Amino acid sequence: MFKKVLIANRGEIALRVIRACKEMGITSVAVYSDVDRAALHVSQADEAYPIGPAAARESYLNTAKVLDAAKRSGAQAIHPGYGFLSENAPFARACAEAGFKFIGPPPSAMELMGSKTRARQAMQTAKVPFVPGSAKGLTLAEAQELAPKIGYPVMIKAAAGGGGKGMRLVRTPEELKPSYETAQSEAQRSFNDGEVYLEKFIENPRHIEIQVLADEHGNVVYLGERECSLQRRHQKVIEEAPSAVVDEDLRRRMGEVAVQAAKSAGYHNAGTVEFLVDAQRNFYFLEMNTRLQVEHPVTELVTGLDLVHLQLRIASGEKLPFRQEDIRLRGHALECRIYAEDPDNSFFPSPGKITRLQRPSGPGVREDCGVYEGWNVPLDYDPMLSKLIVYAPDRAMAIARMRRALDEYFVGGIKTNLPLFRRILEHPDFVSARIDTGFLDRLLAVPVAQERDADRHEEIAAVAAAIFAATAATTNGNNGSRKENGKPSAASAWSKAGREEGVRRL
Repeated sequence: MFKKVLIANRGEIALRVIRACKEMGITSVAVYSDVDRAALHVSQADEAYPIGPAAARESYLNTAKVLDAAKRSGAQAIHPGYGFLSENAPFARACAEAGFKFIGPPPSAMELMGSKTRARQAMQTAKVPFVPGSAKGLTLAEAQELAPKIGYPVMIKAAAGGGGKGMRLVRTPEELKPSYETAQSEAQRSFNDGEVYLEKFIENPRHIEIQVLADEHGNVVYLGERECSLQRRHQKVIEEAPSAVVDEDLRRRMGEVAVQAAKSAGYHNAGTVEFLVDAQRNFYFLEMNTRLQVEHPVTELVTGLDLVHLQLRIASGEKLPFRQEDIRLRGHALECRIYAEDPDNSFFPSPGKITRLQRPSGPGVREDCGVYEGWNVPLDYDPMLSKLIVYAPDRAMAIARMRRALDEYFVGGIKTNLPLFRRILEHPDFVSARIDTGFLDRLLAVPVAQERDADRHEEIAAVAAAIFAATAATTNGNNGSRKENGKPSAASAWSKAGREEGVRRL
């Protein structure tokens, strides 16, 4: 096992890896930009080294500076977290050349699966089902010829893409040319690669991903699925495990395909194979993420496994300590990504000082957090503050637990997306698991004021009913209990609103 590991990242994921290192007796090394000098991951690591200005390209994305810090620290291995250099094959190769173990897949697997078009070609060879479309990058003329054959609507995607960049939905032939040009330009700016390809757009699919683990001795297993259908602009917002739509048979079939995909790519360490699932529960390969995912905690909670521990053990040469038949899923987990952004202002980033931080706790609540009260959230990086995760015996209890945790969560001084999660978890379609990748867009299309008006009418009716019930109870000589059939009366909603307003005024 390694004695010292450098974490080439920041924020909550850097802290996540630091904690795993401490638990395993490994010395942890942090790196930080000038703006992150007082960041939480810096104070929690055993050692920390500055790597340059705030701009990511001059610090966290600068291979030479990261490797120089690793050399000065005497680290044996480098964990990239997610984002930044985590899926950068040249960085992984540079680590190996400099004598450091890269805690992740081999560069060849990253290059194969990192290109969406090359990955599609490889999956076609491996007989993995995938969405109809082009197996390679297309010129505009080629796209105009192929689109009518596969049928509108179609999706234009960046071959080197991720995070919704370089992606455009095209519903008519007239939209194809401007959408192609916009997607290509965005792909070039975001990934320095303007290659785009075409894919059939599946209406209202679910986005289901399979977590895989592979050691360096040829053993590969899948750890169940995660439901990632709640997305805004193709970026995940809430994840859960397991998925309400996946039964044992579908889980096994998707898992076996994911394992086959990993084997065909020569993959090892942690990775995720992503699928689209249509209304008939047909599934199609979408892409493979060659790193630890943001949403990995929900898999940890339902399997009882520590994925970062396993990453470190795999990278040190150990074999997987279990077989596929040993994996059991228990209970249900939900994760909300808490961002410093303003939902009432098109989700614009909200940097600034956190003047007050009231964090949730209690049974079944986990928070992977990268900030603290008094911290200035910089504008230079992704605005994620933390991940709020809950675990419960079943989905209904997990939703109730997440609602309670969200009610306890307060961040002062900046805007956050906490109100959005409260809206989602109260929505009847989410509660009944009637969700797909278009759910959040439909929800956000309804103005909050309109929702509040509807809620107000319901509250007025409920209060009137409560008054009537109280009057009737007095008339009948009982004690005027505030509960009926075990459910709180509407009056409790008013009390709750008053408490929340009081907290928000502090």
